[in-house]
Amino acid sequence: MRPGCMLLALVASLMLLLLLRLLWCPADTPARSRMLVEKSRETTPGTSVTMRTLRSPVTSVPPHTRSSTYLLQETSPQQTEKCKTLQQDLKSLSNKTRRYSEDDYIQIITNIQKCPWRRHAEEYENFRAKLASCCDAVQTFVVSQNNTPMGTNMSYEVESKRQIPIRENIFHMFPVSQPFVNYPYNQCAVVGNGGILNKSLCGAEIDKADFVFRCNLPPVTGNATKDVGSKTNLVTVNPSIITLRYKNLKGKNTKFLEDISTYGDTFLLLPAFSYRFNTGISFKVYQTIQESKVRQKVLFFHPSYLRRLALFWRTRGVTAYRLSTGLMIASVAVELCKNVTLYGFWPFSKTVEKAPISHHYYDNKLPKRGFHQMPKEFNQMLQLHMRGILKLQLGKCEAA
Repeated sequence: MRPGCMLLALVASLMLLLLLRLLWCPADTPARSRMLVEKSRETTPGTSVTMRTLRSPVTSVPPHTRSSTYLLQETSPQQTEKCKTLQQDLKSLSNKTRRYSEDDYIQIITNIQKCPWRRHAEEYENFRAKLASCCDAVQTFVVSQNNTPMGTNMSYEVESKRQIPIRENIFHMFPVSQPFVNYPYNQCAVVGNGGILNKSLCGAEIDKADFVFRCNLPPVTGNATKDVGSKTNLVTVNPSIITLRYKNLKGKNTKFLEDISTYGDTFLLLPAFSYRFNTGISFKVYQTIQESKVRQKVLFFHPSYLRRLALFWRTRGVTAYRLSTGLMIASVAVELCKNVTLYGFWPFSKTVEKAPISHHYYDNKLPKRGFHQMPKEFNQMLQLHMRGILKLQLGKCEAA
């Protein structure tokens, strides 16, 4: 064969080999990579899922999604054990028969703040199931036409031997069904009125919640906004406030209407059927709202729900004459919301740094002695916090 022909045949052979190599590599490379990844998994069983995902060229990394849990920071085994011990300390403190000591609680709370918090889905679901089995806030939290037919003789919550007949004029004050259409809410804020909120800078965080509960018409404008926020989806109204602050709405109601306008499109929740003397005042609020054609809507606590809820907490050591509004609303939130954070719940006269604080963030009026059991209620909330069922904001919030 002539030299020219031999050279041409050699070039053709090289081109053929190159073409075969190109055709073979794309199909083989991922397979070999997968084999290497699988081999790596077999030889390093302790490697985290995240690291294995990063090593694999064929595994896509899922986009970041909003998590409903708080991440547990790294803690030493000794610290973890201390945090478990605190739960027992809380229970022991709750069972003490002598009068509680603020210093005892504050010392425990100081230690609790060192324990990273995370939501425990199983604990939350179990506790929520117990609440729902007992009380069923979803269906019976407020009086509606569905759960209280016309003609019902409704017993009062506290004066349970007394009844009120639900005639047509009262029946039409009730919503047809429960008005919480977006249930379950993802993130809820229950805002108490404790002086601990002053200089907390929690306002922005509170306003980011999907649903915000407040208690007893607190101020949410002016300088308070940065600490307590302004968003309000539901606010409770103690009838005594209507009596003392607004003179039972007799005469001009301008001040009342101006004050509630600061809450926007909110529900006003009143205990119309807890005591007989609450009924007339609560109905007056409803009539004032209707006649004024304002944006707010009036709801009434269902007395049967409140009785069952009181029994639920009584079996857990809260034996006061009546539950506080804060504990009532926190209980409702656990049933209506997936994630609950409590702000402004602090029954003590000083902070963990021993600085004196007012009872409320807007005044220093103390509750009636013997009416509520604030420390015992707070103890229960701390236990729920330690179990990851809800989060109790115990200090300042991180600035946005």
